[in-house]
Amino acid sequence: MRKMNKLTVLLVATFLVTGGVMAQSIRLATLAPTGTSMHKSLLKMGNTWKKAGVRLTIYPDGKMGGEADMVKRMRVGQIQAALLTVQGLSVIDESARAVQLVPMMFKDLKEFDAAFSKVGSLLEKRFEAKGYKVLFWSDIGYLRFFSTKPGRRIDDYRKMKMFVYAGDTQTQKLMEELKLRGVPLDQSDMLTGLQTGLVDMLTTAPVFGLSGQIYRSANNMLNLNWNPLVGGLVVNLKDWNRLSPAKQKAMTAAATLSGREIRAYGRRESELAVKAMQKRGLNVIEPTPEDVADWEKFAEQLYPKLRGKVVDEELFDLIKNSVADYRKRAAK
Repeated sequence: MRKMNKLTVLLVATFLVTGGVMAQSIRLATLAPTGTSMHKSLLKMGNTWKKAGVRLTIYPDGKMGGEADMVKRMRVGQIQAALLTVQGLSVIDESARAVQLVPMMFKDLKEFDAAFSKVGSLLEKRFEAKGYKVLFWSDIGYLRFFSTKPGRRIDDYRKMKMFVYAGDTQTQKLMEELKLRGVPLDQSDMLTGLQTGLVDMLTTAPVFGLSGQIYRSANNMLNLNWNPLVGGLVVNLKDWNRLSPAKQKAMTAAATLSGREIRAYGRRESELAVKAMQKRGLNVIEPTPEDVADWEKFAEQLYPKLRGKVVDEELFDLIKNSVADYRKRAAK
């Protein structure tokens, strides 16, 4: 009877702490730096989830390893969710590459938003077929080129050793074909690679360039709109399906709001990060119209090598056609 009473007390205490709902736990990993708008937005989302009876524990700053490691941890149940960039998302389904590997396709972020509104739902179906629920898509603005030596055009970067993700054999093969010197390294070895001279150049968002101290070694940044850094919050579908419909509805609403916040604040924060790095000695190289034209020519030559080989053919065409349709409407 005494054991039963203790159990009853424990159940009542749990009931009161969770507001009358037995709490379930979600562990979420991300590379998002502590204190950034991304991290704060996830914390805010977690507070809303808590009210619905779901406790969210966040592991920021890459504490769970690189994004490939995070996907592995989700697969074995160590974590249930992750906020991933396309690099991690493509480990789940390679079609995610479509929104990252179409360089110079978007003249501005409005064009990107228009295209992604058509692509997102299709990607979500593919992820669900792989066992993952996408709660939101987001981005933090454009990727930038950080290098130890100044560069303006593609030929400048052909002289440099460029970081490429270890295991990404498709990109490595493509770089060889384009006469680019790719050096495969783990995601966690980015900074070390720059410091030791293994690599001279990498692409990242300014907010990560600042928080990861990338600019200290690679103190030159080409201010070129190469491609947005896209990401998404995914949850293991098995864990998601264990939640009640009411919890799913509340969590989805909070996640949607978080995704919008991350996009709005992240884009602004990345631009502010550039100014902060400039004050600390970063050399920001503004491309001339001729420089931009050179990159656009390179991108046009790159598209046939990407479509149907590195990037899903259906998604590539959908993105390209969506941008064309947007420009037609904007011209009226």
